[in-house]
Amino acid sequence: MFKRNGKKDPELIQNVSEGLKKLYKTKLFPLEDTYHFHDFHSPALEDADFDNKPMVLLVGQYSTGKTTFIRHLMEQDFPGMRIGPEPTTDSFIAVMHGEQDGLIPGNALVVDPKKPFRKLNAFGNAFLNRFVCAQMPNAVLESISIIDTPGILSGEKQRISRGYDFAAVLEWFAERVDRIILLFDAHKLDISDEFSEVIRSLKNHEDKMRVVLNKADQIGTQQLMRVYGALMWSLGKIVGTPEVIRVYIGSFWAQPLLVADNRKLFEAEEQDLFKDIQGLPRNAALRKLNDLIKRARLAKVHAYIISSLKKEMPNMFGKENKKKELIANLGEIYTRIEKEHQISPGDFPKLAKMQEILANQDFSKFQAVKPKLLEAVEDMLANDIAKLMTLVRQEEAAMPSQSVQGGAFEGTMDGPFGHGYGEGAGEGIDELEWVVARDKPTYDEIFYTLSPVNGKVSGALAKKEMVKSKLPNTVLGKIWKLADVDKDGYLDDDEFALANHLIKVKLEGHELPTDLPEHLIPPSKRGLQHNA
Repeated sequence: MFKRNGKKDPELIQNVSEGLKKLYKTKLFPLEDTYHFHDFHSPALEDADFDNKPMVLLVGQYSTGKTTFIRHLMEQDFPGMRIGPEPTTDSFIAVMHGEQDGLIPGNALVVDPKKPFRKLNAFGNAFLNRFVCAQMPNAVLESISIIDTPGILSGEKQRISRGYDFAAVLEWFAERVDRIILLFDAHKLDISDEFSEVIRSLKNHEDKMRVVLNKADQIGTQQLMRVYGALMWSLGKIVGTPEVIRVYIGSFWAQPLLVADNRKLFEAEEQDLFKDIQGLPRNAALRKLNDLIKRARLAKVHAYIISSLKKEMPNMFGKENKKKELIANLGEIYTRIEKEHQISPGDFPKLAKMQEILANQDFSKFQAVKPKLLEAVEDMLANDIAKLMTLVRQEEAAMPSQSVQGGAFEGTMDGPFGHGYGEGAGEGIDELEWVVARDKPTYDEIFYTLSPVNGKVSGALAKKEMVKSKLPNTVLGKIWKLADVDKDGYLDDDEFALANHLIKVKLEGHELPTDLPEHLIPPSKRGLQHNA
């Protein structure tokens, strides 16, 4: 880096990850460091936090199928895996890609600069003895890492037997992962107080949350509807946001379904969840950018709070009493800062938690307001982030096919077991006979009542019949375009039968194809299609 006239040349940012690191180190970290942000909220970020693969965090009460879910995704056992109806997983297990199978203990993990776990050191030995990394060669793990967590216990067991702050560890992971999956068992839906507490501690990360209602094949349709309703009601009370979290219903393991009534629903739900997970690598840069913005907003508010407290403190006597008074009146300080700096109430840290930490802080070490540091973060949010946003879009465009491959993701891609294969417009795809021919005699009867001229009916006549389906004109217009294979503005008997077949497909709840599939082209028109 050369200097001209005492000024640094602007540095060319090659990729989003490098840009985020640079912004954090030069603009956000100085503000965090000055106002003791890391003592209150979250440890400083490291290079590994910006470079690591997308991570998926699994959270749930014991025996909801968390470990089995991971095994189902990877189609392979992982080192240290234990499955059973009792609380088996008693550790946090980071399942990551490695050349060989192996387990790395927590104490060794937190000194590895290439892994994003160094700051977990702060949670002490009680936690580190319960933290391992399972490494293995697996295609799924080439794109994502998965964090398995201990089953959440009920009653006093939770608080007494852990020896570390379980909710705080989960919160640490929640800040850094790309997706949080909450697993519930359709058989035993009771949400313990501890699980409620954990879900509340994940507040501010609702955008990353997805819910899986697992083992749904063990109950019938009517019971499933009741369980689903009860789950939504319970979540609504705990999460406390007007938006509903997306719930995926299914049986996420490779065993036969016990009650197969809802097979189609489970297949569609699994497909949706897989698409969501597969999109994580493509959206990873955007997620990191979003998390940095969230962090910057919190750091800014934190700086205002700390500098306000410093301003109120006396220089000589009565410091301890004033400190207690300020902590008790922290809510009023929040309100004042909110009005003074036009900050949204949602950007402020939790009041009770802040008061608790402040009680153990030395207020005399707090810094007064430093406009330059705040201006740097304002500039970052107003200008630098917008530039990085453009780079994110460029990176996404350059890697459109970047998605999770391997394991269970392969089984549903193509072939007869792909979702929706042989259904709707895909019906008859493997048959030699034209699938429309089955119902053609019925459609022919209607066709000849329309008094065709030279074996064809006009658009106006066809419309009279087609509108009886009560489908919207936009849908019928698309069906007309697909059915008028020779594009002459008329329908012959084959094309009319095809139009009715497509109406049936739509009325049965399936999507229409964008282009007419090969197997639906009437045999009389197939040569025409190829010549065109």
